[in-house]
Amino acid sequence: MKISREARRMARELFGFSLVNGRIDANRVSGISERLITEKPRGYLQILKELARLVRLELDRRHAVIESAAPLDETSAQNIANTLKSKFGSDITIEFRTSPALLGGLRIKLGSDVWDGSVNNRLIAFAQQL
Repeated sequence: MKISREARRMARELFGFSLVNGRIDANRVSGISERLITEKPRGYLQILKELARLVRLELDRRHAVIESAAPLDETSAQNIANTLKSKFGSDITIEFRTSPALLGGLRIKLGSDVWDGSVNNRLIAFAQQL
């Protein structure tokens, strides 16, 4: 079902109210959601879905996934985490994963940005050049 312009506008406005210093405040999101559910304004289900989408996108923007071919040692993991936190803010969450398909190197995904320095990616790029 397509969301109405009014519901989209209202969700963006409510999303703005849920931010504190540019960051999501879980208590505010919860309060806004509860109030929408109890008051049931016109199109409240569309508003809730769009608000949930906006919150999910914001949380994804603050979550980094670091993939490596083999488990990283503690100092390397800490160096990567510190570098990401210094560049993108200290409130990002970091998740380390092991993916043997990379063959070597790292792939870092932060929100919609991906930095792929894996051997697998380089081999694919090389094969495409041939």
